[in-house]
Parts: sequence; C-alpha cells; structure tokens
Amino acid sequence: MSGTTEGPSAATGQAPAAPQEHRLHETRPQERPPHDTPPFDPPVAATGCESRPPVPGARAHSPADVRADAFRRAPMALAVLDRAGRVVEANDAFAALLGTGPGAGALSRVAAELLGRPGDETVRAVLEGRRAGLRRTRRVRDAEGRARWLLVAVEPPRADGPGGALLSVTDISARRELEARVRDLRMHDPVTRLPNRALFFERLASVAGPAGPEGAAEHGEHPEDRWPPEAGQARTGRIGVCYLDLDGFKAVNDTFGHRTGDLLLTAVAERLSRVAVAGARGGRTPLVARLGGDEFALLVPDSSGTEQLTALAAAALLALEEPFDADGERLSVSASVGVVERPASATTATELMQDADTTLYWAKADGGGRWTLFDPERNAHRMTRQVLAAELRPAIGRGEFVLDYQPLVDLADGTTSGVEALVRWRHPQFGTLPPSRFIGQAEEDGSVVQLGRWVLRTACAQARAWQVARPGRRAIFVSVNVAVRQVWDSDLVADVAAALEATGLPPELLQLELTESALMGSAGRPLRVLQALSAMGVRIAIDDFGTGYSNLSYLSRLPVSVLKLDGSFVRSFRDDVPPGAADEVVVEAMVSLAHRLGLTVTAECVETAQQARRLRGIGCDTGQGWLWSRPVGPERIAGLLRQQG
Repeated sequence: MSGTTEGPSAATGQAPAAPQEHRLHETRPQERPPHDTPPFDPPVAATGCESRPPVPGARAHSPADVRADAFRRAPMALAVLDRAGRVVEANDAFAALLGTGPGAGALSRVAAELLGRPGDETVRAVLEGRRAGLRRTRRVRDAEGRARWLLVAVEPPRADGPGGALLSVTDISARRELEARVRDLRMHDPVTRLPNRALFFERLASVAGPAGPEGAAEHGEHPEDRWPPEAGQARTGRIGVCYLDLDGFKAVNDTFGHRTGDLLLTAVAERLSRVAVAGARGGRTPLVARLGGDEFALLVPDSSGTEQLTALAAAALLALEEPFDADGERLSVSASVGVVERPASATTATELMQDADTTLYWAKADGGGRWTLFDPERNAHRMTRQVLAAELRPAIGRGEFVLDYQPLVDLADGTTSGVEALVRWRHPQFGTLPPSRFIGQAEEDGSVVQLGRWVLRTACAQARAWQVARPGRRAIFVSVNVAVRQVWDSDLVADVAAALEATGLPPELLQLELTESALMGSAGRPLRVLQALSAMGVRIAIDDFGTGYSNLSYLSRLPVSVLKLDGSFVRSFRDDVPPGAADEVVVEAMVSLAHRLGLTVTAECVETAQQARRLRGIGCDTGQGWLWSRPVGPERIAGLLRQQG
C-alpha cells in the first residue's frame, strides 16, 4: 500500500471524476492528563433478542471473551497500538481492508503509513495518552493498486490499566466518489461542460492575491481547487485573464431559439478549448470557463507577460471567425475581449475581474469584434468620472463650485463690454476642475439643471455688484451658458425671472448662450422659451457657431442677438496668409450675413494681436480670448474695470 498526493487536472475544462488530493483533518489538540483518558474496552455486541436460559453443556463466556470476540468480528477495521505505534492486535477487517498479511510487522508498517510522518508529535501525544484523539483523511492505494479514501481515527489508551490506543479505519471511497460527482455537477456548466463561474473564481482565487497558491487553503478554499504548476514549469508570479463576450448572440437566440443557441455555445466552447491548449506555451493550459450567458473567460496562471495574453485573445477571435453549423443553421458571431495581465501578488480575484469587465466594456464601446488591453490611466479617468458623478449634487449644496469670468472686448476700441461666466469645481480631492471634467456627466444625470440655477443666480448677482460699484459708467453684461436639459427639464423662463428679480440685474445685462446643435430644428417648447426670454429683454447668443449643421435659415426664425464664432475658424487668422483660403471667405460671409440680420458677432479664442486686427478688418464686433485675459476671479474683473475707467 502506498499513500499518494495528486492534484486536479489543469486542462481547459473538465474536472477529475473524483478528488485526487490528500487531505489532513485533525481534532483540535487539547492537553489531557493521562488519568482523564477514557479506557479502551472492545465493545460488547448489542442484540435485540430476549434473555434465554443457558444451553445445557455450553461453556460460559466471560465478559473479556465477549469483548475480544466482538473486536475480532467487528466490520470496522480496528487495531490496538502500543505507545510506539506498533500493532499489538488487529481484527480481521483491518487486514482485509488494507490487503496485508496478519503478521505484526506488516500490520505495523501499514499503521505507521496511515498515521503519517514518522515522529509526528501529535500522533505520539495521542499514543501516550497526553492528547485527545485525532482524525485524518488519507488517500491511499491498496495492494492491488486501487485508490481508496480512508477515514483514520486514533483514540488514546486507557490510563488505569493495560492496553493501547485504538486505531480505527473506515473506507469512505464511495462517499467521496459521490461527493466528487455532485461537485462536478455543481461546478460545471450543464450546456458546455466547461467550468462555471463558481469554479472559475475558486481557481482564480487560488492563484491571485498575496497568499498565492500555497495560502489559498488557509482562506477556506476547497482542497480540490488548488492549482499546482505542472511538472517542470517555473512560476512567473504573474496572472492574466481574457474576458470574452459574444457579439450578437442574443439575436441568434431570439431568431433561432435556445436549442440553436445552446449548440452555438457548445461549439464556441470547443474552439476556445483548442485555443487554450495551443496557447499553453509549455506551461499550464489556460482554464476556459463559461461565466454565464454568452460570457467566457480564459485564465492564464504564471503568464509570461501581456504578449501571451494578447496573442491568446487574438487567437480566440480568429478561431471564432469561421461560421458555425448549429442545428442546420450556418451562423456567424464575433466577440469582444477584455485583457488584463499583472503580478499575481498585486491583485485579488475580485479586482482582476472588475478590471477585466471594464476592459471588455471598452472593447465593445470601441466597436466590438476586437480585444482591448487594460489601461491603468484610462481606468483612473473612468474611476474619477464615477466619483465625480456620485458627488455632483452634494457638491452644489456644499458650495464647492465657483465662477471665473473671461472678458468680452469691443474690437473697435478695446474696452470690455461684457464677461462670460465659466463654472469651476473646487474638488477637495482632485483640485480645481474645468467644466469639461463634469458638465457632460451633469447633463447625463440631470444635475446640470440644479447647477445651472446656481450659476445663473451667482452670475447675475456678480454683474449687479459690478454695476452698483460703477455708478454713472457703462455697465457690462454677463453671458451664461445654458444646457439643453435646462430648456427641456426645467422652467428656464421662471428661473431667469427669479434670478433677475432676486439680484436686481436689468434683463439687458444678461446674455444666455446655447450651442448651435441645441438650437437646430427648434420648435415647440424650446422656441417658446427663447421667445419668452427675448421678450423679457434677455439676449440670446449661439455659441460655437459653425460647428453644427450650419443651417443658416433658422437664424431668421429664432430671437437670436449674437453669433459666437467657434475658435476653429479664428485660428486660421493667426497668419497673414491663411492656410486655407476658403476659411477667411467663409468667416467673412458669416459675419456679413449676421450683420444683415441685425446680429452682432463675437470671435472666440483670440490669442494674438494679428488675429484681432484681421478679425476687426472683416467686421467682427467683439473678441474673447487669452490675448486680453484668461478666465479670472470676479475681483480681477473689478480691477480691470477700474483701469478702464
């Protein structure tokens, strides 16, 4: 008989039919004085028969004879051991179970093998009666080479008389085989027979994290899920995952039914398994699992680097390009793959799969049918965006937003006639953030309506303060950006009226900017809103003009006062001879048309005096840009106005 230690198959999908792992279980050691050890007495067999008078001529049996006979005939394998662990006495079942002869020497060798390592202090303490009993599960091979699971138990000897420790051995092979079969069903996908999500994550947990494969069992991992390296394979300390999702699988299910869909999944599983075998590169074959629905994953323990993972992902996509024959249908599907690879000790199973899921989303967002490698910088931006999205509304209440202002300058005389209010977020963690970092998210979740009200009232209050501080001087107007959702999801007219009334700002000193794309096709509610605001005396400006559809016909229908030329047109005016001769012609035409419609024109992003001079030459009314000032706080604008007189 020989003890063996075998691990589970590291192939791409099928778990072994029965566990192949030596496992050790012991009762919690407890110090116990010898006199507290219960004595061993072979049990007297109990029967359900009534008492009868002795048979004439029969020899009477002593209680010791009865106990000895019960010990010898007991169906459980039993042996009495001395303090050195040698077999003093064994019953017939002991030799029969373990396939050894009745000799004391042979029996003692078998007992020693069952008890484990020579000189084991725990075993010695039990044999000497200093500790409570122990239990161990052993996987062995009998004399005929058959694998068996045995439950080995040792009870300490009695302290008040002769006798030894009792060794009992129970064959639990049938129970373990049943457990293995149940586990196989529980841990494998019934459609593809690949490992399912539960087994995949257990295998992943066994190789990821600071503990590594050796420490996984300490955290409650099932012993059969340890994943030791294959013979001769060196450990790299790295780990990788290809997280794959079929593109268009739902359409197959909806069109041809679930039977055809299941056949397609099975065929995909077979191709991915072949890809995994080919991608082993002399090491462990990557584990292929179906995580659910049309999602699969390939786990690469001890990966050699990102090149191995990206090559595996590319091979998987290539393998899926060939059409599938399923239930008489010829089907074509593609896939998107998220690829993550990193040091195993620097991640956990949860973190790795979260990043793999994020990367899979990127692959789909980029058009699908491709693999995408995890990018820490892109992920950091995503995480930041999620944090900002969650904090937007509370930040408004906490007063974390401020307004900077950029002057709008008359190109004719160089005086400041107005300012544009630009919101900033003074985030306690990320510092001061420009609108490009949060306005998009605010528009998505609707918080831009609440933020817009605050901007509107704050800007009006500041413009009124400048007006009051300069009595008798020309007051400057303030221009405020308005999001599309403010027009549709709030009563913008009421919000503007309330802000003007609360601050005392005259309506003609307020300008509202809407983008060209937001105004295209304006009718119904947007048109009524713009007409009502114009009737109040508020000016309406089209921001970034020239970047949308540039359908000029709507200018005559909307109550617009100002066109703001996008900076992309203005940049071409930095040179005496523009790079594109058509640019200047287009800008001149837009300025001329605006003037004929009674509109004024503002040029954005003016950076040089050359640009300002040439823009003034073609008729632009006002300019805005770093030539005069970058966006600054309200106190800097007040100083600028004092200098202007």
